[in-house]
Amino acid sequence: MTGGGAHTASPAPAGEAPTPWRDAVCLADVERLAAAELPADVRDFIGGGSGAELTLAANRAALDRIHLLPRVLRDVSGCRSSATLLGRPVSMPVAVAPMGYHRLVHPDGESAGARAAARAGIPFTAAMLSSRPVERIAEAGADTWFQLYWLRDREKTLGLVRRAEEAGCTALVLTADVPWMGRRLRDVRNRFALPAEVTAAHLSASDGATAHRGGSAGSALAAHTGEAFSPAVSWADVERLRAFTRLPLVVKGVLDPADARRAEECGADAVVVSNHGGRQLDGAVPSIDALPAVRRAVGTGCQVLLDSGIRSGLDVLKALALGADGVLLGRPVLWGLAAGGAAGVEHVLRLLATELHTALGLAGCARVADAARLGTAGAPERPRRTATGHEESDHR
Repeated sequence: MTGGGAHTASPAPAGEAPTPWRDAVCLADVERLAAAELPADVRDFIGGGSGAELTLAANRAALDRIHLLPRVLRDVSGCRSSATLLGRPVSMPVAVAPMGYHRLVHPDGESAGARAAARAGIPFTAAMLSSRPVERIAEAGADTWFQLYWLRDREKTLGLVRRAEEAGCTALVLTADVPWMGRRLRDVRNRFALPAEVTAAHLSASDGATAHRGGSAGSALAAHTGEAFSPAVSWADVERLRAFTRLPLVVKGVLDPADARRAEECGADAVVVSNHGGRQLDGAVPSIDALPAVRRAVGTGCQVLLDSGIRSGLDVLKALALGADGVLLGRPVLWGLAAGGAAGVEHVLRLLATELHTALGLAGCARVADAARLGTAGAPERPRRTATGHEESDHR
């Protein structure tokens, strides 16, 4: 995928019946198609947030209120969306976010999404709670990152790091904002539990048994993660993890600039500005609003990524304009998987690439790096790079 050219609906291969997702022209179209395919409780599990879902809604509202000041007469005839994430080239500054249990929406699960990411030329993050083992996911050929929660059993945690290294993963993503799972009321009301055929591939059957116990009060997944995850994880554990592996280390779930600086001091190669898609602390600041201050807080040696609410190529451009080096794409990948398997995810990534290429050119950006110089309105203070490699604020 090059990110260039106008998008047209994907034709069905010869001999295959047309499928509705091929006519989707934006990610919202894919979401509607996926909703028709999924059971209500799975749809709620994917789409829901915590509490009253204030942060879930705020993520979208915050992105919508940001407006860009495009430049003109900039010669965008050679416009390209390629970039570099964690030192490796990508077709666009996007990676697939870590999400658990892809087999809830399609039997091929994470393997299908990883194949789509490989074809698109972007990284795929294998979640610790994935329903396919990391070895199978890495076989798809994508640049594979491995996401980690800190387990109560430290040796199991470090064993998963070694397993990811041996599988050929190219980065480690430590999710830092889940001492325990947020209270996701849709799951509580549905008494959501995993079906028997969907398991956490990186945990033993006994470790994951609680996640399958439906019928009891509340969310079985919340009970499971409460048993498995350590609420005692601290910056000392980040330092231990940095010393334990040579893989690039990403700390995900950072909103406060002081935490971003601390992550950099601990040796993180990148931070992800994220409120977990509105699924952890309800009332947390929208990720895009926290982005500029985090960008100012760290030096150029620490990349800054953003997730929570990315739904279009224009959203990607807004994140780049406010200081991000790239974004993580979450729920839309699951929509594509539900609607059309690996081909559905490819379609989602193709749409995103087309939208980003279009937005870059219309904003007067011939390269992704040009987006950092765009003016914005409706956004919080944005960063301006200084000679020291840190950031100073600028109202645009």
